[in-house]
This record gives sequence, C-alpha cells and structure tokens, in this order.
Amino acid sequence: MRIVSLNPCTDAILAEVAPDKLVAVSQYSHDPSASSMPLELARRWPATGGSVEEIIAARADIVVASSFLPPATRSALDRLDIPVVTFGMASDVDGNLALVRELATAVGETEAGEALVARIEAALADAAQTPDTPQPQTILWQPGGIVAGEGALVVDLMRRVGLQPASATQGLGQGDRLPLEAVLIDPPDLLLHAGRRGDEQSRTLHHPALRKLPTSRAEFAPQLYFCGGPSLIRAAERLAEIRGGTA
Repeated sequence: MRIVSLNPCTDAILAEVAPDKLVAVSQYSHDPSASSMPLELARRWPATGGSVEEIIAARADIVVASSFLPPATRSALDRLDIPVVTFGMASDVDGNLALVRELATAVGETEAGEALVARIEAALADAAQTPDTPQPQTILWQPGGIVAGEGALVVDLMRRVGLQPASATQGLGQGDRLPLEAVLIDPPDLLLHAGRRGDEQSRTLHHPALRKLPTSRAEFAPQLYFCGGPSLIRAAERLAEIRGGTA
C-alpha cells in the first residue's frame, strides 16, 4: 500500500503507525509554523500540495485527507479509482484517540494504532491531575485574540492535567475572540501564549499591560494543539510542566 496524506494531522499519525507505507505528506508538515510533528521526521517524505497530478505521480494506492477535501479533487480521484479516506476533527481526547484507531485500521495497521494510543494514554496518565495538583484558572490565548473555547480538543486536555478554563472565557466557543480588556478586567491565574513574539498578529499576547497582572504566563507552541494524535504526548508533558510552575 502506498499512502499519500494531504492533511498535517493525518501526516503525523501515519508517520507513527505506517511509516513504510507513507509515500508523501502534506506541504503543511514541511512548514515549521504548521507542522504537527518534528520537521526532521516530516522531511523523511516528500511534500505534496494535494493536486491530482502529484497524487498520480506518487503512485498512490490510497489518499488520506481531511473532510475539507475539494469536491473536484475527490471527483477526479474517484474517476481514477484511487480510494480516498477522509477524517474530521475531534472535540475531545477520547474522540481523537478513536480517530487514531480508525485511521490505523483503514491502512491495515491496527496493532500499530493501538500501540500509539497506549503511548498517548500513558502520557496522559503521567500528566493527569491528582488531589494535590494545583488547578489554576487558565486562558489559552492565540494570535488575534482567539481563545480555545468549549468544544476544543486542547480544552479537554487542559482539564485533564488540572488547568481549568478561566471565568473570562465562559460561554465562548472554539475560535471566539477574547479582547485584551476582558483579560485585564478579569485576569486568570495562568495565561498561555500561543503565538510567536515576532509575529505581527501576536502583539496583543505580549502587551505591556499584561505584565501588571497577578498572572503567571507561559508559552505554549501552536503546533501542540493543532491536531492531537502523537501531539497529545508532547502537549500533555508541556502542560504538566507549566502547571507545576504555577504551584
């Protein structure tokens, strides 16, 4: 089986469960700002922009993509009799682990999928809160003032390690915006910055007024919350590390 993956989330899972079958990953996995796996790992495989011509050139037996695959591309692949497996996004950890299992089974690597799930579950158990774990009220703030609200995978993960959504984010959904003023009026115990200092869009994340708050601050790489899958291991470890610093 020759697998072409067109999505950075499925790229990362397939790199773990079916590395010998994977023949191309999405171009996003070669981009350090978008990849959900280490670049040195992603660059073991050529990248594709997802065109039908590239898929044919890769001699794909199966294409794995997100549910947002353009209809024209899907139609062309159907006419070429190249099977397509599409996957959506999960809103919690359990749903994400189910997607890992589903994808592994689809490419004939059920045992490898179970092994990856076991590794993720072990990392989650190591990072899980205990009765003595501090539970700071937390905001994960992304460029543009976007917050990870209810229905976001990373919010479920945060809760599992003892980071509770701050009151300022109550009622906000995934992708909603939280203005700087709301943070200043009702500051959290912990503010996670998910933007880079050199990025024009992340200026609010590093606004001087935030330094006056009685709030702990930490950086949390955007690559850790894009996809889940193997990223959950590194994300859980990082969140537990940050939580420990707020004790």
